[in-house]
Amino acid sequence: MADFKKDRRKSFNRDDRHSERRNFRNEKDARVRDRGYKNDDEDDEYLSNLIIGRNPVLEALKSDKQIDKVFVDDNAGGSIVQIIKLAKEKGIVVKSVTPQKLDAMSRGGVHQGVCATGACAEYKTPEEILEIARRKGEEPFVIICDEIEDPHNLGAIIRTAECAGAHGVIIPKRRSASLNITVFKTSAGAASVVPVARVSNIAQTIDYLKENGVWIYGTDASGSDYTKVDFSGGVGIVIGSEGFGMGRLVKDKCDYLLRLPLKGQITSLNASVAGGIFMYEVVRQRDLKKG
Repeated sequence: MADFKKDRRKSFNRDDRHSERRNFRNEKDARVRDRGYKNDDEDDEYLSNLIIGRNPVLEALKSDKQIDKVFVDDNAGGSIVQIIKLAKEKGIVVKSVTPQKLDAMSRGGVHQGVCATGACAEYKTPEEILEIARRKGEEPFVIICDEIEDPHNLGAIIRTAECAGAHGVIIPKRRSASLNITVFKTSAGAASVVPVARVSNIAQTIDYLKENGVWIYGTDASGSDYTKVDFSGGVGIVIGSEGFGMGRLVKDKCDYLLRLPLKGQITSLNASVAGGIFMYEVVRQRDLKKG
């Protein structure tokens, strides 16, 4: 394998990075408000994927229904405390939001301080993803998304991962798009086929993968030309977030850093496009070895 030194250049100050993220989200929310909501097919699909009100959310949590996230008004009190406790016991992400946010989400429905979104597929674990590779008699091929927040990008990555024969995709619980209806549609249904694991800590998950024979390849402008790297053995490709790339800790844990040659004036590719190129280089090399 090609060997090179990891680039230790100083990354964004943590506070600056989080401030930029907040500004980006605020601008995105403003654009959504300006557009308003239309009573079209997409709107109907959104509402069909939304659970509104205390009893409906509580019953959904008690059942086997796949829940993606629970949004609560912490000041609502009462059974909200039980809903939060049950959601956390099941490993479901709970987000504190304002009553105004819940009003917008429920489109005028009586939310009683809580809404939940259903997941388009059941989340798996990294262990299950590796077991799938073992059962197939193949070296693991895993895609790791480090804070990909745009659901269209995540859906496109999952779709390409399915086409490239990856055994699974790993995403973080926080600061990431999840298996919602937009991801399902953008992935052309692949989100219900490709195993997706949602983990609390990407860095710790990388350690687990490395302990199980998976080499971790990060995508970064400071890396080596991706065509010069040997993708033998288990492969885990890390795709960094839109505009920010990989986090410092995740970058430090990569065994190798890869880059794409950019010939124009734009300094980066869309995350899902770059990820697709790297995935198919793995496919190309594995097919060559099969003869």
